[in-house]
Amino acid sequence: MLLTQMLDAGHVNFKERCADWQSAIRAGCEPLVASGAVDAAYADEIIASIEQYGPYIVIAPDIAMPHAQGNTTNVHQTAVSFMKVHKAVAFAADDRNKDARLFFTLASQNHEQHLENMSMLATMLDNEALIAELLTAQNNDDLRSIAAKFGI
Repeated sequence: MLLTQMLDAGHVNFKERCADWQSAIRAGCEPLVASGAVDAAYADEIIASIEQYGPYIVIAPDIAMPHAQGNTTNVHQTAVSFMKVHKAVAFAADDRNKDARLFFTLASQNHEQHLENMSMLATMLDNEALIAELLTAQNNDDLRSIAAKFGI
């Protein structure tokens, strides 16, 4: 029920485009900041991690799972947000497989919760039909329909 939880918590947003991958990371964190789950500085930690380790967060074409490496004081509650960007965001100029339109931003207070969320997301994102529908979603109503259809 991960998608339903994100909707119920208000951890969802849609963007037409983002100027660059850094602004996409910040936009993906916006619902988490608004709910108090994370501080705005959490986005900066994710950006610093990507700058250090490369675009490890792009787990498949069109799908990114932004999260910071290591412990952080900027996460106040474990949460996941969903963002869909209409125009793909490039994380590597020379590799279109590192473009993303679906962002699942993870915020975890401890390593066990982080692994649990990653596992739930991985299971969910292994469904190609689900991904196809998420890529066509335009608003929260579309997401609710998708969540009901797939039982997530």
